[in-house]
Amino acid sequence: MMREKRIMNKCLTLFLTFFRIGIFTFGGGYAMIGIIEDICVERKKWISHEDMMNITVIAESTPGPIAINCATFVGYKQAGVMGAVVATFGVVLPSFVLIFLISKYLVHFMDMPVVSGAFQGIKAGVGIIIVNAAINMIKKMKDKKKKIPQVIIWCSFGIMLVVNIFSWNVSTISLMLTAAVVGLGIFLIKEADKGGKGR
Repeated sequence: MMREKRIMNKCLTLFLTFFRIGIFTFGGGYAMIGIIEDICVERKKWISHEDMMNITVIAESTPGPIAINCATFVGYKQAGVMGAVVATFGVVLPSFVLIFLISKYLVHFMDMPVVSGAFQGIKAGVGIIIVNAAINMIKKMKDKKKKIPQVIIWCSFGIMLVVNIFSWNVSTISLMLTAAVVGLGIFLIKEADKGGKGR
């Protein structure tokens, strides 16, 4: 009985936490990463910085929005399947309700001068939040003293910057797959060298 009560309390906390993240975060999944890290890693200590890095990579590589995948992972780690369900529901619910109300009652919502002006400011803020989240993740990388991860990061950043400046049609998926292949290739080379030295 006590165990079930603890799980229910944990599920309620997960729901309220991710509901708050969902209702106060604009700009999609990438903007939510910094908020999720601040709450789940820094404040509540539900997961480690390394877990957050791994979640981000896995969530980006699997189907579905990145924030939902992060919520599902954190919820499952804290309270199993029920935790995953309530955390996911919590982060999705605000957006669903908001979009439903806009589509039902405010057909020309974005045409309103007040709303349009507010969203211009929100766009700028979202960009800063995403950059801040990326900088924090780079700082907290476990292998930040090693050169190879740093080279991959800055090469990827440089490529994406050039692609955006010149408006080239390059998929981010192909960039991620290339980075994965490079990382795997370096790992296999290192393992082969270790095996050779062991002989």
